[in-house]
Amino acid sequence: MNRNTSAKMAALSALALALTACGGDDSGDGGGSGGGGGGSEAYEIAFVQGVAGDEFYITMQCGIEEAAEELGVEVTTQGAQQFDPALQTPIVDSVVASAPDGLLIAPTDVTGMYRPIQAAADAGIAVGLVDTTLEDPSMAVTQVASDNEGGGAAAFEAIQAANPEGGTVLVVGHEPGISTSEARIKGFLDALAEDPAFTALETQYAQNDVAEGARIVTSTLQATPDLIGVFGTNLFAAEGAATGLRQAGAQEQVTVVGFDAGPAQVEALEAGTVQALVAQQPAEIGRQGLEQVIASLDGEEPEAEIQTGFTIITQENLADNQDALYRSSC
Repeated sequence: MNRNTSAKMAALSALALALTACGGDDSGDGGGSGGGGGGSEAYEIAFVQGVAGDEFYITMQCGIEEAAEELGVEVTTQGAQQFDPALQTPIVDSVVASAPDGLLIAPTDVTGMYRPIQAAADAGIAVGLVDTTLEDPSMAVTQVASDNEGGGAAAFEAIQAANPEGGTVLVVGHEPGISTSEARIKGFLDALAEDPAFTALETQYAQNDVAEGARIVTSTLQATPDLIGVFGTNLFAAEGAATGLRQAGAQEQVTVVGFDAGPAQVEALEAGTVQALVAQQPAEIGRQGLEQVIASLDGEEPEAEIQTGFTIITQENLADNQDALYRSSC
C-alpha cells in the first residue's frame, strides 16, 4: 500500500469512528412497542423481498423470522429473481389471493407497484413497506427504512476525507425510480454541493448488474482519467465499481464507497478496492416492520414512519463491526 493510500485509509478510519458514533445506533428508536400476536390465533404474515438471494433481503428475512418467533406469528417469504415490478406484481397478486393478515414488502418501483399493493390493503391486509417505498404510500400502516439521505451524505464525507484536495467523482446508482437509490444520490449530491472543490459527473445506473457497473466505471476512467471517487448506491453498483477499477488498474487512484455490506463488498474492502462501506440495518428494518404490522392488527397505533441508522465500515474497524455485516443465510 503506498503512502497516499495509507493516508486515505487513516482519514477514512477517523471519519468512520465519528459517523458510526452519530448515526449507527438507532435500533432502539421508533418501534419496539409492537403487539404480541394477541388474537385468538397466530397471525399469518407474508414477506415479499425486493429480490430473492440478495444478502440485504436475506438479513432482513432473518430479522423478521427472529421477531416472528418472539411474537408468536407465522411468516412466509418469497421474492422474484430480479428487482423488477413486472416480476414482483404476480407474487403480490398471489399473496393477496392467499389472504394473509399482513404483508411486508419492499416495492420494486415507486409507481409500478402501487396497484398490487393497494389491492392488498383493499383486501383488508395490513401492509408494511420495508426498505423501499411508493410515491403514494398512504395504504401502508408503516414505512421502515434506512436514513438513506444521511447515508448518502456520509458516503460523500468518506470520499471527501480521503481526498481533501477535491476532484471529480461519479455516482453509480442501481436503477432509476427506486426510492432508496434516489434518496442516497440526493444525500450524496447535496453534501457534495457544499464543497466547491468537488465536481460530480452525471449519475449513471448499473441496472443492478455488476458487469454494467464495471463497464460504466472503466468507460468513465477513459473519458475522465483524473477521476478520484466513486459512490455505488447498492451491492451491485459498488461491486461493479470495484470490478471496473480492478480491470483498469486504478485501485490506488480512486476512492470507492459502497452502500451495503454483503460478502462481496466486505471482500472488496479487505482487498482495498473499496475503501468504505455504508452498512444498513436490514434485520432491524424487518423486525420493526413486523412489530408495527402486528401492532396494527392488534388494534394499536403503529408508527407511520421509522428510520434506522447505519454504520460506516473501513478496513480498520471491520473486526469491531462484524454484527453489521449482512448474512447469506438465517
